Amino acid sequence: MVDDAEKLDAKATGPLTGIRVVDLTVNVLGPVSTQILGDMGADVIKIETPQGDPNRETGPSRNPGMSAMHMNVNRNKRSVVLDLKRPEAKAAFMRLIETADVFVHSMRPGAARRLGISYEEISARNPRIIYAFGPGYRQDGPNRDYPAFDDVVQGESGIAALMAQVNGEPRYYPTVIIDKFCGYILASAIGMALFARERTGKGQEVHVPMFETILSFNYLEHLWGAAFDPPLDPGVGYVRLLTSHRRPYATKDGHICVLAVNDEQWRRILPALGRPELVEDQRFATTAGRVRNYDEVYGIVAGQLKLKTTAEWHEIFDEADIPNGPMKTLQELIGDPYLEETGFFHRYDHPSEGPAMTLGIPVNFSATPGSIRLPPPSLGEHNIEVLSDLGYSEADIKALSA
Repeated sequence: MVDDAEKLDAKATGPLTGIRVVDLTVNVLGPVSTQILGDMGADVIKIETPQGDPNRETGPSRNPGMSAMHMNVNRNKRSVVLDLKRPEAKAAFMRLIETADVFVHSMRPGAARRLGISYEEISARNPRIIYAFGPGYRQDGPNRDYPAFDDVVQGESGIAALMAQVNGEPRYYPTVIIDKFCGYILASAIGMALFARERTGKGQEVHVPMFETILSFNYLEHLWGAAFDPPLDPGVGYVRLLTSHRRPYATKDGHICVLAVNDEQWRRILPALGRPELVEDQRFATTAGRVRNYDEVYGIVAGQLKLKTTAEWHEIFDEADIPNGPMKTLQELIGDPYLEETGFFHRYDHPSEGPAMTLGIPVNFSATPGSIRLPPPSLGEHNIEVLSDLGYSEADIKALSA
């Protein structure tokens, strides 16, 4: 592990330094997006109800409102409690909006309109603002006001059914893949909108619909034969990914993950597996042949890998320059020597929660690196700090926070 407490006091150096984000998001998609913006240097102000983001109570915690889920998606943010249903709190919120470059929310469009924070109302107060959100569905379609959560969209987008094609029963992917992926896309889209504003001087509305966004992700390879009209055999679904043999391969003492993609790699892996005679087998010699015979060729690979240990295969495949690696559990990765050396896991002392760990920033900029500056905030921790900058007195702030 790397003791990285000193970096929590670092100054913003990332590409979004100087950008202010007003964050009215909850759960995962929105907070992931705004945390990325914060990591990249933005001043992210998280607006919460008096009850706080529901994720404050999701997962283990030392103190109420400071759960593992909250800690993992809310670093580099300042928390301000404002009940936007109260006129005086709504006025303070709008004053904050006037100072912002970006506004991100997690609400359905109808709810945002009822609260008086639609794009039209926000942009009227700040025409240069980037107004962003991640709804369930496109805003020009009939489902625009439908609720959506990760599990629902996994089912609607075909992901759960893909699992059934491999394992025989529909299953959700065991992570909130829709929320996290769409959160990354939303952060990227916000960055593009800010770049456009630098060119044009104009703000705009940005929305990343969960359903259509994950469809574009899922269909990238699985559109397959349907990319042609009429569809070419075998229709929809990338066959290599749907064979039951595509999995971590059992060895004598564990599992190994290995993949040959092109013809040259297959000419190296088959001898490495002890089956050099298959190099000239027309079923496996070309990509087109392997596509027609994936079940068979993957079955051969699976059978051969049972003959040696994971370490032995790892050495053999490294020598043959074949991409491979031992299968690891999430628990094993926390102590992984490579991740320790690269500083991926950071330990720090949280002001209220004590010793804690967070993840490193995976994206690198040579001139404007991101930084971890602020620990995940307690509820309303920065009310005085933020609202006093807007001109509110201590008495006003206490009244707003009541």
